[in-house]
Amino acid sequence: MQEEIRDAHACLRKLFPGIERVAAAVYDPGADLLKTFAHSTDGGNPLELYEASLRESPSLEQLARSGKDRVLDDLDVLSASPHEHTRRLIERGYRSSYTVPLFEGGRLFGFLFFDSREPGYFRPVLVEHLAIFARFLTLALAQGFAQARLLESALRVATRLTHYRDPETRGHLDRMARCSRLIARSLAPDHGLSDEFVESTLRFAPLHDIGKIAVPDHILLKQGPLTSAEFEVMQTHVLKGVEIVEGILSELDLGAISHLDMLRNVVHFHHEAVDGSGYPQGRRGSEIPIEARIVKVADVFDALTSRRPYKRAWTVEDALSYLTGGAGRQFDPDCVAALVSHADEAAALIASFTDPDDAEQSREGYSLDL
Repeated sequence: MQEEIRDAHACLRKLFPGIERVAAAVYDPGADLLKTFAHSTDGGNPLELYEASLRESPSLEQLARSGKDRVLDDLDVLSASPHEHTRRLIERGYRSSYTVPLFEGGRLFGFLFFDSREPGYFRPVLVEHLAIFARFLTLALAQGFAQARLLESALRVATRLTHYRDPETRGHLDRMARCSRLIARSLAPDHGLSDEFVESTLRFAPLHDIGKIAVPDHILLKQGPLTSAEFEVMQTHVLKGVEIVEGILSELDLGAISHLDMLRNVVHFHHEAVDGSGYPQGRRGSEIPIEARIVKVADVFDALTSRRPYKRAWTVEDALSYLTGGAGRQFDPDCVAALVSHADEAAALIASFTDPDDAEQSREGYSLDL
């Protein structure tokens, strides 16, 4: 998506040099969050890794309802706005904007923004031209999202078949995916992770255990510890998962989707440990892709804080203590530190995406058989 935005901006600048920023934000209806996603900006991006509730942005919410675009001739009139995104744009010198809501199949999936440092830049004739560019970008973005959703749907069907057999609590996939995004967003500044990377983490994290569909029931559903032979069979779910992903990509001709290497890495390396004791390759530290290190921490955190048939749910504090104790051995220290530093947000995610029947918590009867 980033490449499409940059190409469009480069073309636009030849015709309309005053357009100094083109950006796309995606909408997550489950969390009611509008999140920065891709951009092309002259002089640095003012809204990197930014998110805000659509409900708390009445003007954008109105655009979503009406489906109409909007021109603001002078952003200075919004200088008293309480919204951080408006303040950041004004501080960077932007003075006018053109905003287009993005829809696919009648559903809002984001917004497209054109910004200029010249007041009143988006005159009617220019808007007519931009509407054409906006349409092309909308189609490109929608196609990319549609392909990604097709892949995600196909993989989620297989994943859900696994989870119908595997006694996970309801909401596990949503919770661990959102915790993965929380960690990725926290790590982004120091690790050079883009907005698109952060959102791809949310999309691909739930697919990590897709290969479990190939594990026999007597092993997958076993309540007690696995024997050495059974554990060897369980470990095969990683490579089986890679085979499933590659098969679906080939069958559905989805090889052009961005960040597919992230999906492959999440499936392939989420059981590696930073001290080299994991599987399937025994990779160490930074040899393990960052997305896999993120998903491992998020997955274990949710497993600990979820009630299962064989264990009570741990408290957030005790789960984080366990992860901290394993940092540098099983878990990436930066990923653990990121989750610890956002403990309140992680707890809120658990509360928001946990069924009341699964919400029981206790400090007794712990089990580390994850």
